[in-house]
Amino acid sequence: METSTVALNRIGLRFSDLMKKVLGSPTGPRCAHARKFWDRFGARNKVVRFDGFSYCLDQCLEPALRKAILRARPSGKSSVSHRLPLGLLLLSRQQLTSEQLMEALQAQRAAGHGKIGEWLVSLGYVSVQQVTTALARQCSCPVLRLSAPVSWDRPVPAIPRALLEYHLMAPVAFVEPTATLHVAFADHVDYSVLYAVEQMTGCHTEPCIALPSFIHSRIESIRKQQEDTEITFECDPETLEFPRIVQSYCARLTVPEIKVNICDPYIWVRLFTAVRSPMDLLFHWPATVHSSS
Repeated sequence: METSTVALNRIGLRFSDLMKKVLGSPTGPRCAHARKFWDRFGARNKVVRFDGFSYCLDQCLEPALRKAILRARPSGKSSVSHRLPLGLLLLSRQQLTSEQLMEALQAQRAAGHGKIGEWLVSLGYVSVQQVTTALARQCSCPVLRLSAPVSWDRPVPAIPRALLEYHLMAPVAFVEPTATLHVAFADHVDYSVLYAVEQMTGCHTEPCIALPSFIHSRIESIRKQQEDTEITFECDPETLEFPRIVQSYCARLTVPEIKVNICDPYIWVRLFTAVRSPMDLLFHWPATVHSSS
């Protein structure tokens, strides 16, 4: 009798676990329609997993997306940098004189554009390699050194090309046993972008600094190799247009799960499908949103 009771209890626990997977977690902002057992298996309500919860595609996904974007809206306040300025760093390393630095700063102010490193290189006062090394010290991360030609046959987790081009960064290596993705930047390390990449890919990221010419060639190589699974939209994600576009693609591709993340100046939406590589939808956030407080 005792053995039968234990067996029944085990069956009951397994059935309970199955119901939790089917119906979702008992806590949190669940979709009321997704809780209906038979609807999960029927054609009436397609369910999409988003932000850890299940939402029916037809009625509840749109408002959930709008709330998520409103919570994540950029504040328009730029973060304060406490890094030692690049010119002073080169000066401290005796790779530059104070007169050369002042001349480069004057040229930069007169032109009204460009970065100080670019002006120092264009005036012939320092080399591109010296600027790259100084940037790495400024960001407290290593310099990517390529002593021999590198083969890019090994696949790396996909990052939308629009983000790579805007932030001048590129994935350079993926260590599969530890799920570590090494990402190189041409200018400065943007840790908010790295956080978004980690959230969307499930990888741990490690930054480094590389020559701008290498970053551009790497992005071009990725453009030729990766599947065309990226679409960019110019629209305000706070409007009704944003969630409706996401909903439309979810319905068209039969998407069981989506992830959304802010990757300034884009909203990055990744659609996971069972039969193909994930598709990325990028919504460019207008400048007016960034400037508003």
